[in-house]
Amino acid sequence: MSKFKTPILFIGIMFAAMLIAACGESESSKAADIREENLEVVSRFIEEFKNNTNHGIVDELMTPNFVHHLTDPRLPAGRDGIKALGQVIVAAFPDVHASVQDLIADGDKVIERTQTSATHTGEFNGIPPTGKQVGWTEIHIYRLEGGKIAEQWSEIDLLGLLVQLGAIPGA
Repeated sequence: MSKFKTPILFIGIMFAAMLIAACGESESSKAADIREENLEVVSRFIEEFKNNTNHGIVDELMTPNFVHHLTDPRLPAGRDGIKALGQVIVAAFPDVHASVQDLIADGDKVIERTQTSATHTGEFNGIPPTGKQVGWTEIHIYRLEGGKIAEQWSEIDLLGLLVQLGAIPGA
């Protein structure tokens, strides 16, 4: 009987190693699937909300308790604030187009770096239409939960935009 202990022990160790590896692959695969799903949600938001001015998509892609960490007290909180911001941008820049430069997912977060271009044909922040072609950069961080955007942080080059519009003198 003792001559079988070593092979049985070896087979047991190999089986345990295969189970551990399979579990690790499964968790890794699941994390990759979630990252891909999160990238798809944010990509859809960018295309629909920013480029197609479909502001109704907010209700579909964002959680009911969505939080945008805006510093503008003129905008309502939550999903209504994002919709209002979208409407303000489209009223001033109806041909706005966001070109994604980077879209990176890590865990429950997606980071977007975008170059935006538009023509200033409507009032923006008290600035009358100039007809100028303008561009600005944006960086957004989204936190997703359950396949929906739950939080968003944004950094937008408003200074560069205001200089282009002539509201602030350039260098």
